[in-house]
Amino acid sequence: MTTSTFKSTGHTEGVRRPGRWLALSVLVLAVLLVAVDATVLGLATPFLSEDLEPTGTQLLWIGDVYSFVIAGLLVSMGSLGDRIGRKKLLLIGATAFGAVSVLNAYATSPETMIVARALLGVAGATLMPSTLALIRNLFHDPRERSLAIGIWGAMASAGAAVGPVVGGFLLEHFWWGSVFLINLPVMAVLVLVGVKLIPESKNPDPGPWDLPSVALSLVGMIGVVYAIKELASHGPSLDAGLAALAGAGALTWFVRRQLTLPAPLLDMRLFRHRGFSGAVLADLLTILGLSGLVFFLSQFFQLVQGRQPLEAGLAELPAAVGAVTAGLIAGVAARRFSVRSVVTAGLAAVGLSLAVLTTLDQHTGYPLLGAALLVVGIGAGFSFTVTADVILSSVPKEQAGSASAVSETAYELGAALGIAVLGSIVTGVYRGFPTPAGVPADVTAAAHESLGGAVEASGALAPDTATALVSAAQEAFVDGLRIAAGVGAAVLLATAVAAWFLLRGQKLEDGVAH
Repeated sequence: MTTSTFKSTGHTEGVRRPGRWLALSVLVLAVLLVAVDATVLGLATPFLSEDLEPTGTQLLWIGDVYSFVIAGLLVSMGSLGDRIGRKKLLLIGATAFGAVSVLNAYATSPETMIVARALLGVAGATLMPSTLALIRNLFHDPRERSLAIGIWGAMASAGAAVGPVVGGFLLEHFWWGSVFLINLPVMAVLVLVGVKLIPESKNPDPGPWDLPSVALSLVGMIGVVYAIKELASHGPSLDAGLAALAGAGALTWFVRRQLTLPAPLLDMRLFRHRGFSGAVLADLLTILGLSGLVFFLSQFFQLVQGRQPLEAGLAELPAAVGAVTAGLIAGVAARRFSVRSVVTAGLAAVGLSLAVLTTLDQHTGYPLLGAALLVVGIGAGFSFTVTADVILSSVPKEQAGSASAVSETAYELGAALGIAVLGSIVTGVYRGFPTPAGVPADVTAAAHESLGGAVEASGALAPDTATALVSAAQEAFVDGLRIAAGVGAAVLLATAVAAWFLLRGQKLEDGVAH
């Protein structure tokens, strides 16, 4: 599979667009915000619960519906951008994202909040694949494009770690709606700069946008992600099983339909390309390791080691620093050594860091935790950036939106799987902890739901009993975290070995060749 190639720097000078780096800086800010919005609500949940008084089910939907909708619509929106124009879709999406952020900030009921979060997910799904596809069009020099994708990947990876810091700061100074209003100035700048500096690009011969495929993609992805999250939160259930069956059935139908359409929403033949498939797999599992680790260490810092939200957010910053640093040099490293060695080393670094966390206990010092987070960030930055570059460079320019959507879908699925798969292990181990004698049945039930529930429920007990309950719960949570880290390490190290074989022969050269 070939792409447009430029054999020497001399040939690229004429196509280096003025203002491309300024345009990139605005595009990556949008990516950062979409990633931050996925994690920032976690810290705001207690304040939002107090104000809107949602039921337990409504609260889960407020937290999850954003990522469900994004995951369900990414492929469709990537394909729509290829058809109507990626710049047009990006500007429409950015305007909608800003407007719907206001609806989120001033929601007055749980129902309004759920609808507002879903609409924010629709807008977010237009932004993510459009930004990566536009980078393909802004940067024709493959070396510059690798650096641009590195910056883009660093912002996407850093968003998960930056969310708690931003959220912690805003919640200590303003009301919960402020976590949404920060989107407005960024989206305004994106629209104003984007109109002038971002060139339009689309597939010149796209074919129709197949609505049945859009519906199948939406039902399939939402079904799978919902099932994964249900399994993590509540263990095996009829709901999770039905959602998984519906999701898998819809995705199977989706794949079969794409193979028969003359102008498919997503060209499934791309997956016959070994490098493309290997890059998508590495992409997904890199984010699984990163998001799982960041999510659980966030709880560990706050509920086991007693840090405040802002302090816990800052404690996770080494992951963002590592991801940004590695992302910026990933393209150079992949050319100097090889694509497969850089991706394999990145995956192995994430796996080994998770392996180190199998030694974790309640009193583990920050130097070890900070170092593990830094190495995870560096590994994820190298692997995620190079795989995104391979995915984008493996396809004809006309299909950049669809390819970007595949990369983004791998990111979203990886994040959901990281929290769900590792979460189900933590939850399974945690729920079995023995409660001290004399604890009432209702408090015991609340304590076994989650570590946060145990800390809250202990407030109704005598001091000695409360301390014993919280201590037992914390110990069980750390036991679960150790086992989950071990499983995560095994998965990431196995993927590192698979990547070594799947990415054999992949190159990022002056003219990207495969």
